[in-house]
Amino acid sequence: MTLLERYAARYLPLVESDLRAVLTPPDGAPPLFYRMLHYHMGWVDASGESVEAERGKRIRPLLTLLTCAAAGGDIDLARPAAAAVELIHNFSLLHDDIQDRSPTRRNRPTVWAIWGEAQAINAGDALFALAHLAVPRLMPPQADARLVKRMMEVLGYTCLELTRGQHLDMSFEQREQVGIEEYLDMIAGKTAALLASASQLGALAAGASDEVQMHYRSFGHSLGMAFQAMDDVLDIWGDPSVTGKAAAYDIRQRKKSLPVLYGLARDAELRDLYARSDVLDEAAVSRAIALLDASGARQYAENLALTYSERTLAHLNAAAPQGDARVALFEMVERLLHRES
Repeated sequence: MTLLERYAARYLPLVESDLRAVLTPPDGAPPLFYRMLHYHMGWVDASGESVEAERGKRIRPLLTLLTCAAAGGDIDLARPAAAAVELIHNFSLLHDDIQDRSPTRRNRPTVWAIWGEAQAINAGDALFALAHLAVPRLMPPQADARLVKRMMEVLGYTCLELTRGQHLDMSFEQREQVGIEEYLDMIAGKTAALLASASQLGALAAGASDEVQMHYRSFGHSLGMAFQAMDDVLDIWGDPSVTGKAAAYDIRQRKKSLPVLYGLARDAELRDLYARSDVLDEAAVSRAIALLDASGARQYAENLALTYSERTLAHLNAAAPQGDARVALFEMVERLLHRES
């Protein structure tokens, strides 16, 4: 078992316990209200019976606790923020599923697919509210009130960045032309912002200096950017049996991912193909991939992912993490940025 796996085995049950504590229904709560939240978290089925469903990898809360430990802090002070970032992540997923019309999440029907859009929107709002209640509810009594206040500020600005990124992502669907810099700005909000704050919050809980906190924040931001760039590559060229996703899903949905934007700017045939109103059949998808290959889109995206990966490591080294948690953080980076799924 690697150090990362050991830390995950130690920390993730704590995260799970904290999440359940925050999502415990108060007396008199409408049963279905919390059932939808518990369903989305993977704890129950649609009828409310306990299940062992997929719950996500809990990367963000693990990152918060690892950065706290690596910065020499007491993880009990970071646990409330770890729960909060996971709840914010799930709030964004619940709303994304509605906005993207996604019928499934983690191999199960999405909340909106079962209970309708209106209830799902409301459930997402509830997770948003509970995320912000997690810090004051879970924080140990001896914690400095200034720490709580600063954590709430970081979480608030992060939510604003997430929604800004989602706004840009949705607006791109209505536009024929999107620049690569615009796309990178979008994923900085939608993907990288929460990883950045998860890392910073751990260092903040540890009492690290502002300079160290910013290195951890930049580490998380660069990690998120590299992760998304690689995710865009894997969507098109990854093995579906490994990724667990339909091959070239972004192309089938005419998503303007990083390789696609690079190709669209350089190939008229690809632009014409994307402009078609009909459903793209297998031949059209294969042709799109061939055009992307010819344009150098895959190499461009992989090179950009490498650039962000190098920044990730540079900022992590500058933060000077210590102990076994340092090793676990570098293992996490390796797993996230050199993966096949």
